Amino acid sequence: MTEATGPRIGGIVLGSTDPERLWEWYRTAFTPRAAAADPDGGEGPAHVLELSGTYVIFESRDDVGRKSVEPGRILINFEVTDIHGTARRLTEQLNPHWVRPVEAVDEGVLLATVEDPDGNYVQLFEVTGKSTDQTAADSSAA
Repeated sequence: MTEATGPRIGGIVLGSTDPERLWEWYRTAFTPRAAAADPDGGEGPAHVLELSGTYVIFESRDDVGRKSVEPGRILINFEVTDIHGTARRLTEQLNPHWVRPVEAVDEGVLLATVEDPDGNYVQLFEVTGKSTDQTAADSSAA
């Protein structure tokens, strides 16, 4: 590690009462390749997804409830290249609860928030490079 780059996030652990269900939801939602084992080489089956060099680890925990009581405390952001297509696919395949529909939040940035089965908020964002007016016109034409 150098001071110029700082630390790199190697993984995110999502504690759950049902990690297999949560892993399956994320795998279906984002179709990443599933890692075969725990990234640290631990024993036993692990529910792990690798997303562009970062691991999302789904761990069985007895110190969490079935649903998140503060879903906005930590949000996992997924940058996508087609936010409208991703939102349609999620709706068709998983019928999730949308906390925030796709909308322009800044010049050239689209954002949406969906809830995973444990009640955690997951944000999708797309950097379009287009102005808000261009983005709105493109959305209404689709």
